[in-house]
Amino acid sequence: QMMLSKQPGGAETFFEKLAAAFAAAGLPQCLVIEPNPEREALLRDLEGVTVVALRFGGARDPFAKRKLRQVAAAHLPDAVLTWMNRASRRAPRVPCPVIGRLGGYYKLKRYKRCNHLVGITPDLVRHIEEGGWDPGKVSMIPNFGETTGGTSSRSDCAAAVREELGVPPGSLLLVALGRLHEAKAHDILIRAIRPLAKAHLVIAGEGPLRAELEALIIGLGLQRRVQLLGWRRDPGRLLAAADLSVFPSRYEPNGTVVLESWAHRAPLVAAASAGPSWLVDHDENGLLVPVDDVEGLTSALVSLEHDPARRARLVEAGHAKFREQFSREATVRRYLDLIQELNVQKQAA
Repeated sequence: QMMLSKQPGGAETFFEKLAAAFAAAGLPQCLVIEPNPEREALLRDLEGVTVVALRFGGARDPFAKRKLRQVAAAHLPDAVLTWMNRASRRAPRVPCPVIGRLGGYYKLKRYKRCNHLVGITPDLVRHIEEGGWDPGKVSMIPNFGETTGGTSSRSDCAAAVREELGVPPGSLLLVALGRLHEAKAHDILIRAIRPLAKAHLVIAGEGPLRAELEALIIGLGLQRRVQLLGWRRDPGRLLAAADLSVFPSRYEPNGTVVLESWAHRAPLVAAASAGPSWLVDHDENGLLVPVDDVEGLTSALVSLEHDPARRARLVEAGHAKFREQFSREATVRRYLDLIQELNVQKQAA
């Protein structure tokens, strides 16, 4: 697998999760990444994994590409899985299938070195096929959600997280996950909670809009009720403690936060961008509100704040859908089946 991003984000986090899932399934892997001490330490602890850190870009590119060819020749992989544009356009020339995974509406010209593409939602598959790719060379494999944070009950987890973050007793704890980026619409969420006197919002993520969001929080007088936590490696623990998970993205091709919310039994409210609209059945396993609708989001939050039975119903239906369709085991099996199928096709050609 190739992941050439050092930034914290959804794709980077899921790369780590999929690597761990493959390792748990007994699949040997060579993981090519940009130097990142924290990620390297995490991945090197996995069984059957070799981590190769290469620095790409500028004058370093020829050396890194040569080293990459040597790594590929030494490992003789059954497949190469590339993540996002930077890795996909640097994929080595190898005799095995090169599979590009798209978690966003990326420019397909970056994927010329791939001979098969995976979209993680039906709409991304449509994007790929409309971009000129043969439907026979495109597959849909969704992300998985998973539970993390140990065996503590939700009530124990909530108590520990509230104490750690200083959340006042009796508050409605709202958790939002995602980069501090315009696409994630945290500004809409911050405005939406203002009328909810008991709401305490924590946002886990880092990004270019931190200063702007901090100014908005101060301007609305919400310093005591909104916390920007920065990047966290315990999102599951936060969701397990949440009274509500809120996912207000303007632009979201997938929606791993939806799956993680279902996995951790957090009642979900999401904006109806592409990914959540595909995943969520409105008022069955979550609530959908229009994108950029502050009043609509406020209304949805208020309706769940005062209806614990409805929250419980959404949680049970969401958790059931997660188990049936978006488990770790199901996603790993889809990837392994695809790799096997592509190799059989290559041998028959």
